[in-house]
Amino acid sequence: MAEHTPNPPPMDPVMDPVTLAVLRGRLEQIADEMDATLYRSAFNPIIAEAHDACHGLYDATTGDTLVQGKSGLPVFVGAMAFAVRAAMRAAGERGGITAGDTWLFNDPYEGGTHANDFKLVRPFFRNGQLFCFLASAAHWHDVGGNVPGNYNPAATECWQEAVQIPPVRIVRGGVFDDDVLAILKANTRLPDSLWGDLNGQLAALDLGERRLHDLLDQYGDAQVQQAMGELRTRAVKLMQSHIAALPDGRYSFSDILDNDGVKDEPLTIALDMTVQGDRLTLDFSRTSPQCAGPVNISRATAIAACYVALKHLFPDVPANAGVLDAVDFVLPEGLVISAARPRPVGGYTETILRMIDVIFSATAQADPKRAMAQAYGTINALSIAGLRTDAARKGQRWVMFSFFGGGHGGHSDGDGLSHGNAPISTATIPPLEILEAAYPVRFTQWALRPDSGGNGQQRGGLGAIYEIELLEQDAEVFIFGERGKAAPQGISGGSAGSMNVFSYENNSEWKQPPMRSKMIGIRLKQGERVRLETPGGGGYGAPAARDAAAREKDLAMGYVSVPNALKALKGKA
Repeated sequence: MAEHTPNPPPMDPVMDPVTLAVLRGRLEQIADEMDATLYRSAFNPIIAEAHDACHGLYDATTGDTLVQGKSGLPVFVGAMAFAVRAAMRAAGERGGITAGDTWLFNDPYEGGTHANDFKLVRPFFRNGQLFCFLASAAHWHDVGGNVPGNYNPAATECWQEAVQIPPVRIVRGGVFDDDVLAILKANTRLPDSLWGDLNGQLAALDLGERRLHDLLDQYGDAQVQQAMGELRTRAVKLMQSHIAALPDGRYSFSDILDNDGVKDEPLTIALDMTVQGDRLTLDFSRTSPQCAGPVNISRATAIAACYVALKHLFPDVPANAGVLDAVDFVLPEGLVISAARPRPVGGYTETILRMIDVIFSATAQADPKRAMAQAYGTINALSIAGLRTDAARKGQRWVMFSFFGGGHGGHSDGDGLSHGNAPISTATIPPLEILEAAYPVRFTQWALRPDSGGNGQQRGGLGAIYEIELLEQDAEVFIFGERGKAAPQGISGGSAGSMNVFSYENNSEWKQPPMRSKMIGIRLKQGERVRLETPGGGGYGAPAARDAAAREKDLAMGYVSVPNALKALKGKA
């Protein structure tokens, strides 16, 4: 059963291709400018530097995605359609959809992802008629909960992760609601950061309104609306043609999550993918039931993860709801990927990365040249928090939250990217200079991790090594990662990448978490360090088939050690 509301069957396109291309570019530019406005005005580095945000235009009737910018997070594209529908329902229950209102919420069960991601939804009216919705999503630095930064691997219910805000009007009839702001600021460790990020999102929506009015004034409402419909039509047809090019059949793959942070037992993410003509069915029925810990995700988030994987596999399909019109989903209730409140969902990033992995690996069975080997599969969400002790800022709370990169999988066209961003997004890894300037830490190592990429005809990309020293008197550390027990897999005979390793220093002794990838309450003293060794990507093709010149370059650059190169040459790795 499809998890979105398709439009009625569209008529054949009649708009000339040049005009359609111009309007597509102009519409995408509106979303791009909204993204840029927030990136330049946000207070927290996860938005300003890492670009963990998204803006887009959504259908006035269904809430489906019409347009998204090129720099916004792809995972938000699928999730934000659910967020717009949640705001539509709330408006319908409380006075209707009204010009001048902006709805705000972070409910992950209705709008997808997790509670750090605040969604703002604004109806856009034209000549008194609802034309579409503008929406913004962005990762706020801290929104309460038990753990600074909100990645709490020990959470067993959603209220232990963050404050829960249902859809409410932050702007009513054009007037900002200070009462809602007061509630928000009372539920964060960093009220100034929250205030700055919220203002950035509101400014982005303001700009989007102005730019869309300008476009409609120039081309007319009817022509722009027709272009939006035809872009969806083209996305559907292109998606159908890609699916039809795959051999009909059933392709199955399963992988695991290390644990749920509460019980040290693996959880299965399983996919049975059926290709039949120009339709694709993604059946996740064999996936583990919802669990006690925070690696659960909502149904909306699961659909968004599938959207991201399909866009990786078929990158030329326009980014709108038409991507999913040729896809059927089987997602029974009560799975770890279709969990319900109050199951915790704060670690959603780790689970959707595993969903993308199994989609890639199942597709590789149908067409290895279309897919890529698995990427590193964890963002390694790390929080370091404490109180300032210098005279100027004594007692001031500080929270460093960041995520980190790793290797991408090898593919038919070449080696995997080394030290890349997670496949769920276009978010960039925050520069160490920014983190060092903002927080009392020093990076003593930031380097590629040799031998971490899976061997293959096309090698997996390398993971990274990060070592961070505390400069303050003391602090508390929280880590939420994955891939500590099961490495990223290769395809077509390629070998697996290296697994994730997190360690921390206490009293001159290096230790690792009992659950390998998740832990709360690690205490650091001044001069002590934490260390991340992130996974590399899986390899593509038989290692012995790797080009000799490429193998020599790997050795010369230090990507691969001599013993590892010899094993690969003999087909033992």
